[in-house]
Amino acid sequence: MLVCTGPTLETPVNTPRPAAANEGLASILSAVAFFFVMTAYYIIRPVRDQLSGAVGSQSLPLFYASTFGVMLLLTPVFGALVSHFPRRRLLGWSYSFFVACLLAFVPAFMAQDRIGARALGVGFFIWVSVFNLFVVSLFWSFMADIFQSVQARRIFPLIALGGMAGAIFGPLVTKALVQVIGVAALLVVSAAALVFALVLLLNLSSRHDCRAEARDGEVIGGSLWAGIKELWTRPFLRYMAILMVLGDGIGTLAYALMADYTKAHIPDRIARTSFYNDLDLAANLLGVVLQLTLTRWLLIRKGAGAALVVPSLVNFVLLLLVVVLGIGNVNLLGLVVPMLSIMMVGSRGFAYGMTKPAVDALYTRVPRETRYKGKNFVETAIWRFGDVLVTSGVSLLGTLGVAATGMAGIGAGVSALATWVAARAARSPDLLPEQQVAKASAHPSNPAEA
Repeated sequence: MLVCTGPTLETPVNTPRPAAANEGLASILSAVAFFFVMTAYYIIRPVRDQLSGAVGSQSLPLFYASTFGVMLLLTPVFGALVSHFPRRRLLGWSYSFFVACLLAFVPAFMAQDRIGARALGVGFFIWVSVFNLFVVSLFWSFMADIFQSVQARRIFPLIALGGMAGAIFGPLVTKALVQVIGVAALLVVSAAALVFALVLLLNLSSRHDCRAEARDGEVIGGSLWAGIKELWTRPFLRYMAILMVLGDGIGTLAYALMADYTKAHIPDRIARTSFYNDLDLAANLLGVVLQLTLTRWLLIRKGAGAALVVPSLVNFVLLLLVVVLGIGNVNLLGLVVPMLSIMMVGSRGFAYGMTKPAVDALYTRVPRETRYKGKNFVETAIWRFGDVLVTSGVSLLGTLGVAATGMAGIGAGVSALATWVAARAARSPDLLPEQQVAKASAHPSNPAEA
């Protein structure tokens, strides 16, 4: 196994250092693997969204509640897998399972008109949500397991940039192929991309580990319920859970309002798929711009805390604009688009282009069991609990006659609270100092708990 050379303990945390050769190769392979992961997801994302656009926001609480229930059932299953199987097997079995499921959905989409958008939508929406959360969460748990904290702040934006490239390439593939091969065949293309990602991750797991503590053949151990229990014992995880509910709530609010918009204005299935595809493309282009400019600079020079706070402030401003301007069409760079689209693209672009690398960099400063089980529980069950809460609230407010601008005003207040929580999370008392993380990685006393 090749061990990456990280910065010395005397290196100032805010001083960038050139990557060692092995570290550079590991970061390149990681970025390419994430490219294929996000390509696979963004090929099927508009397929899912066109189903929710067909039924409107009133069905979203059912979709999210069902997904939340499935997440709760899967949490102990995932905990058991993490506790009893080495990392390489965990990666291989998890990704292979989702590849098989993608192929199994192909006949269902070929019969979508007979099954119905609502019935197929519930099943596929749940599955894609599980796919997204588990596949992406497991990827970043793995990244936090093989890179050290100071390395993460330097490398994670570049890895995320690879993912953003996949998030752009996926919609382009969908746009080019959906008219030619149809919706069902897109699932096969997505499965192929996920297989490429798995091959690269298995290579990384066995040959390019930058932490001495995270040996490929060792199990992480611990309790299968550890992810749930740690939420109550670790202040950092509590902050992450609250921030997940508040931050994702803004994106879910935009998604719910957009579902009503597309149901009213875009009745055709292919047109809806293309519209959601264009939204994804715009959001991901914004994410790439952030990765190339502001995000990495913030993480290296100012730390993860600043990169958590800025997106919440951006959401606050965007929601205030919706309150002031409404959801009607506005002129942006010569294009006439709904203000709701601008809000959705902006919030999602900052979430993927800045918030995600910052959060995952912080997870390098917690024990291994927390990186996998605690992180997974927050990014799966807690995420979907927030979705249920927000979509149910949107439905209730809509029933009470609250307009979209009124909901945006409530969302602005939520964003203000999220800004405060983000600032607190980066200073959580149970986060290990970066120097201590580097020392523990070089001389682990107990690999199962390091």
